[in-house]
Amino acid sequence: MYNAIMQIIHQDDQILVINKPANLPVLPDGWDKEAPYLVQMLEEKYEKVWVVHRIDKITSGIIIFALTAEAHRSLNIQFEKHQVEKKYHAIVNGNPPWEEKVTKFPLRVNVGHKHRTMVDNKNGVRSETRLKVLKRNQATALVEAMPMTGRTHQIRVHLYALGYPLLGDILYSAPETDLIARPALHAYSLSFMHPVSNQLMTCIAPYPDDFIQALNKKSQS
Repeated sequence: MYNAIMQIIHQDDQILVINKPANLPVLPDGWDKEAPYLVQMLEEKYEKVWVVHRIDKITSGIIIFALTAEAHRSLNIQFEKHQVEKKYHAIVNGNPPWEEKVTKFPLRVNVGHKHRTMVDNKNGVRSETRLKVLKRNQATALVEAMPMTGRTHQIRVHLYALGYPLLGDILYSAPETDLIARPALHAYSLSFMHPVSNQLMTCIAPYPDDFIQALNKKSQS
């Protein structure tokens, strides 16, 4: 199933950039040890891939892997030094009154039996997301989010805290919807320096069908 819809965005002898389907974990699922996961599927074809970063199981979109130890080292340094530009696209409930916004709610992860991330002004860790409205519909908006830090569920919680939870994000109090069966979040692009050529690369992952359908349905309502 996943092999049929997994799209290779870029491949050379150093790196592999994938458009990951939603609901496929990058690494083994803690709840279902037998479930397929992305690294396992890739190593059936490429023998060895190095994990550089992750995106959530429910999130679709762009993810980069190293195919050599040297590339892995270079990319790790770029991520650690926040030299990689990450852009996510999200469909949110409601219509924000702003065009652009920077939110810095401090976050505390793994709270309660649902393991949610919460805003915690006293004990939370510094977090920053830069937001921009790309498109407005009657009841929703398409928002670009650039996380400047890498906290668990950061984009989802920052938008929820602003009063605009992601479409379909029941965990963070979004109303139930039949427009999309997951939180409407897509890892849209990555900009980084190629680990060997040192050329700036920007890779973009096209929207999956469920994301497109949610956008189109809502814009017609």
